[in-house]
Amino acid sequence: MSRYLVLTELFLPTKGGTAVWFAEVYQRLSGKETHIVTANVPNAAAVDAIHSNTIHRIPMRRVTWLRPESLGMYANLLIKSLWLALTHRFTAIHAGRALPEGITAWLVARLTLHQVVIYAHGEELTTWGHGGKYKAMRFALRHADQVIANSEYTRDVLIKMGVNPTRIALIYPGVDVTRFHPGLAFAELRQSVGVTDVGKLILSVGRLSRRKGFDQVIQALPALIHAGLDIQYVLIGIGEDYDYLYDLARKYGVADRVHLLGHVSDNDLPRWYNACDVFIMPNREINGDTEGFGMVFIEAAACGKPAIAGQAGGTGAAVLDGITGFRVDGTDPAAVTFALQRILENAQYAQQIGNRALTRAIQQFDWIVVAEKTQQLQMK
Repeated sequence: MSRYLVLTELFLPTKGGTAVWFAEVYQRLSGKETHIVTANVPNAAAVDAIHSNTIHRIPMRRVTWLRPESLGMYANLLIKSLWLALTHRFTAIHAGRALPEGITAWLVARLTLHQVVIYAHGEELTTWGHGGKYKAMRFALRHADQVIANSEYTRDVLIKMGVNPTRIALIYPGVDVTRFHPGLAFAELRQSVGVTDVGKLILSVGRLSRRKGFDQVIQALPALIHAGLDIQYVLIGIGEDYDYLYDLARKYGVADRVHLLGHVSDNDLPRWYNACDVFIMPNREINGDTEGFGMVFIEAAACGKPAIAGQAGGTGAAVLDGITGFRVDGTDPAAVTFALQRILENAQYAQQIGNRALTRAIQQFDWIVVAEKTQQLQMK
């Protein structure tokens, strides 16, 4: 049985796709023999008590008076990881990102004669400039035994950074198809936000940040209403753009149709996907910050829903344009409006797209498939 030492700052109960990825994959690869070193965060004990792997929590906060501020974090990560690598027999060491985990994992792997695998997600490759941090990230990625790219876009960026293409493995993120699936009850959810019997529900899920493109959806609503559509827009997530989006909805006269729900319960999230008529996140690139893949798109797909994505970043791996949804220019409200209208005005067409998305989600994105691809890395 394979057993891994996994270094990842992001792990449940921290929100986000990366945290979910590591929690889902490694519990399918092995049990307590795999050790995960991660950040000590509130409410972690409840997760660790029931998780299949052995979890080690360490302080991973930046300290403002240290130079660099991350010095203590790197020291804690190195000491714990090196001790585990020396006292256990691991198949390989896996790192959640190039920094801080990857550079630490590379050093530990070289000191203990292990293989090292580093994950690359896309956005971190293009937002860290070209200073010392970028050079350290590039060093870790170029010296890893293998790098996992979450999309073709991320793979292309890695190659431009000088990473050997033969060392890059393309592995898409996954989705729990036993949790996200069609057939969940949702009638009261639609009623709670005022969706009528003939109404349509647009759904977005994600951090409320500008590059996600949620502002473009709000700007599209007046034209959709003018076209005769009775629509409500539900946005699930928290972030720095809450006030901006709320004010934008008021500016465009659609505040009564825009519902910023913040976080919803783990049980309700799959039900909201079931409740919607279309899922949308028309992402765009802002100052190098872009979407590396977009796990929310395949959560929607697993619930049998068509999705609309932006053209920036790696969303083409998650949404096949014209097949499981559409990719549009996330900087163009008119393009966003047109894509929404195509789906919302033709229920039969939307159902066909949703069915294709569901089939693809089950065949390609089930976490079992992702785990099998991850395990095969050591067989090469």
